[in-house]
Amino acid sequence: MESSNDRRGWRRWGGKAALAAGGLLVGGVLAGTLTAGAATPTNAADPYAATTPGNAPRGGAVDESKSQRPDEHLLTGDTASKVRAAALARYPGATVLRVETDSDGAYEAHLTTADGPRVTVEVGKDFKVTGLESAPRR
Repeated sequence: MESSNDRRGWRRWGGKAALAAGGLLVGGVLAGTLTAGAATPTNAADPYAATTPGNAPRGGAVDESKSQRPDEHLLTGDTASKVRAAALARYPGATVLRVETDSDGAYEAHLTTADGPRVTVEVGKDFKVTGLESAPRR
């Protein structure tokens, strides 16, 4: 039969081992969390990320003179003029904020209507309006 001193020795050792194992587990979780947070890019290609190229942080002012997504590019010249004209024909009196390519190969005109809401007018390669999107208020 074991003596009471032997049992206390094992309990002390077991308690210390459990405490050390718990500390290692908590330390591992914290280290994994910090490492995962550091590996997450803050400027991802996700258009809805907190910041994107040419864009202010969410909730701030957006620089409308720049494309807001990496897969879209600002239009210039005759193409830009035709996309503007198509959008303004649909929304007379609107303010065109920018015109750009769309990720699906057509064009977009981002504008603020005369009534105030922001909309995106989708324009096809034939310069006819093909769709509309309401933008959330900023």
